[in-house]
Amino acid sequence: MKFLVLWSIELSLVSAETARAVGRMPDYGARLEEQGKVLARYHVVGAHGGAWIYEVDSNEELERLLARAPVYNVARYTVHALADMEAPPDR
Repeated sequence: MKFLVLWSIELSLVSAETARAVGRMPDYGARLEEQGKVLARYHVVGAHGGAWIYEVDSNEELERLLARAPVYNVARYTVHALADMEAPPDR
């Protein structure tokens, strides 16, 4: 199962602790990429957050990975399920 997860920092919660949490996100993302759970990570230009593509076995696994993210308590998440687009069969 693939998901596009857009996360953005809740600016009203910005603090030194938030800055440290954001600083830990690259290491967290790199570990998930090594495990094959994150396929790609992007910065969203002009925004405070990112766009990550997850590949997981279940909704529960995705929720667990999001909850372990350093920014979980200070970010808003928008999650979109992704479906592969396959060419229609020739008729």
